[in-house]
Amino acid sequence: MTDDERRERAKRRLRVFGFHLMGYMVVMTVLIPVNLLTMPENPWFVFPLVAWGAPLAIHVAWAMGLLDGLFGGR
Repeated sequence: MTDDERRERAKRRLRVFGFHLMGYMVVMTVLIPVNLLTMPENPWFVFPLVAWGAPLAIHVAWAMGLLDGLFGGR
């Protein structure tokens, strides 16, 4: 794999991660106020926050290339 191919691959990974992060932020920006305005005594927004945050953290590792050795550099 040439340096140009690696650079393009890194740009694509970062772009895909950016879309994932943006979706997470938009959804959480909606869910948190909805929860706090309708049922502030029951903070259910924490469940999707954590449940989606964990795969997002794995996506960060993938975007950074930390999982390349684990999956053969795909």
